[in-house]
Amino acid sequence: MTGAPASAARHGTVPKPKAASAVRPVSLWNIANVLTMVRLLLVPGFVLLMVADGGHDPAWRSFAWAAFTIAMITDLFDGELARRHNLVTDFGKIADPIADKAIMGAALICLSALSDLPWWVTGVILFRELGITLMRFWVIRHGVIPASRGGKMKTLAQGVAVGMYVLALTGPLATARWWVMAVAVVLTVVTGLDYVRQAVVLRRAGLAAAAEAAAETEAAASAGTVAGTASGEPAGGPVPGGAPVGDHPDPQADGRRERQDGEQDPPAERVRATQDVSVAGRDRPTTEREEDGRA
Repeated sequence: MTGAPASAARHGTVPKPKAASAVRPVSLWNIANVLTMVRLLLVPGFVLLMVADGGHDPAWRSFAWAAFTIAMITDLFDGELARRHNLVTDFGKIADPIADKAIMGAALICLSALSDLPWWVTGVILFRELGITLMRFWVIRHGVIPASRGGKMKTLAQGVAVGMYVLALTGPLATARWWVMAVAVVLTVVTGLDYVRQAVVLRRAGLAAAAEAAAETEAAASAGTVAGTASGEPAGGPVPGGAPVGDHPDPQADGRRERQDGEQDPPAERVRATQDVSVAGRDRPTTEREEDGRA
């Protein structure tokens, strides 16, 4: 027994069984997660290079700049690789934003601690990054806000500005990095406010959709209850035994109805018996006594 149809067997065409479509599990050790872990491991190494020899040695600062640049490059590629090759994992969703904020926060704090960058700049950028991360968790059940062009420009401006401050620059380049950092701060504030606006709109839309779905569910349940009442069945369904509520049989009423039917409409057998008796009385011969009585 092959299980193939007889017509297909006669024509020599037997359909091949369809292979079960198996979903390939995503391994934790994929290229996207490896790049994220490399970025996380670079954070303590970057801090050590920044503070080595008092924190102002140009050679050590160059090594720190190399570590920071590698971390920022991995940030550009790990997310793109994960989305393009379907390598998204729960670990990547959690570790990737942590690695981004860790390398940027470490660089800003080290620069402010070494008096190379004002603390208010570090505070503004860190406040925005941490606040937006918390807001992502606030609206995650309603949807995901896609990265905007302004957000990508902000990330690029921050990376370039911080990288220029990590290097021990002098002269016109030292002046230029101040303007680059000013642009990064402005983009940080503007994109942060826009993200807050989008998050509020997304949350309101999600709450409205949830309320509408609940109202539709309640309306459908009410319509089902009304339909059951109109058909004569109780809201909880028919009564066990097959008789609906309010339609119980009354034996005494049935007996009275049968007696009334018998009085008004005699059975056919009784009518035929009466007719037979009358016919027999007309056809029998008259007796002598009856003749004498009529005479």
